[in-house]
Amino acid sequence: MLHIIQLIKSFGYKIHFATANPKNEFSANLNEFEIPVHQLALNTSQANDTLKSINPNIVFFDRFITEEQFGWRIDECCSDALKVLDTEDLHFLREAREQSLKVTSEVTKPIKLSEKTKRELAAIYRCDLTLMISQAEIDILTKDYDIPKNLLFYLPFVYRTKSLSSQVSSGFSARSHFMSIGNFKHKPNLDMVMFLYKTIWPNIRSKLKDAQWHIYGAYLPEQVRQLHQPQKGVLVKGRAEEVLTTMSSYSLMLAPLRFGAGLKGKCLDAMRAGTPSVTTPIGAEGISSAEHWPGCVAEDAELFADSAIKLYQNENLWTSKQQQGFEILRKNFDIETYSKDFQATLTERLKHLDSIRQQNIVGELLKHHHHRSTKFMSLWIEEKNKN
Repeated sequence: MLHIIQLIKSFGYKIHFATANPKNEFSANLNEFEIPVHQLALNTSQANDTLKSINPNIVFFDRFITEEQFGWRIDECCSDALKVLDTEDLHFLREAREQSLKVTSEVTKPIKLSEKTKRELAAIYRCDLTLMISQAEIDILTKDYDIPKNLLFYLPFVYRTKSLSSQVSSGFSARSHFMSIGNFKHKPNLDMVMFLYKTIWPNIRSKLKDAQWHIYGAYLPEQVRQLHQPQKGVLVKGRAEEVLTTMSSYSLMLAPLRFGAGLKGKCLDAMRAGTPSVTTPIGAEGISSAEHWPGCVAEDAELFADSAIKLYQNENLWTSKQQQGFEILRKNFDIETYSKDFQATLTERLKHLDSIRQQNIVGELLKHHHHRSTKFMSLWIEEKNKN
């Protein structure tokens, strides 16, 4: 979302940020972008008043749940606003992969139309444009679910990449140890750390007696805190204040993700920090092929450990993989590659909004039924709370 905010600001738009969530210690400081923040209350007409006062030309929904909650209010208060859904990643895909892992010990393609699948696909239809962070997920939506391609726009994480390699000063000899990172409210990260601790780290530690594995992440649960065992080379560090600075002191990042969706920010951050990584096909999805990965892609736990040990000990291999990471970022994730096309797409959609909606018959039908039911449920809750 911060990437999108920075992009839109560069187009010259004035931005307002509205949220139903209270600010907390990890909230981004939007004051530095000169962005006013509006606190929205669910199921009250106060939200309508706020929307009318802003009267936006474009509305971005942060994930499908936000569209479900506020889509009808946008249609009612500012019907001419272009509605853009930012999926972040496909939530139903991540959930289906998690469930298949529990049942079969391997990740399979989603087959059934779960409740979350239906909700997320419906939100895509109800919006005028949906931002997709992964090309792999665009393929899933268009091939497996027949979502019209013209409703989707590919916008991955984007960076200014021209001077990346010169910004990273630390090479192989200046680094040591392994690290993993992830927000522990996100289930794939918790699974990743527990899997690594039980099945991969003992193998690495047995070959590299002095090596350590440092675990970073916000919202540490007790089961992760209990992994802090210096005698086994495991140190739980907690939240990293500055991700790239933290990463750039380590030899390798380990990310054996067994389920998930979208692009894995930790893997791209590792490339930016010049830190090769070992991950799984899930971790590499949408970023690069295994052949060109800046480190190694391995699904088998034993191969994962062996690859990590090899990279940790081989300076020439490590250095070449570091450079591969910079090249992937320059080629596929540079901000200049997407900025003009994104701006032109928003302008064009705004210009032809009526015709776009007339062609999206399924979306108009879903808006009619969903928004009416959501609206009257919300109004009922508001009246109930008054009394």
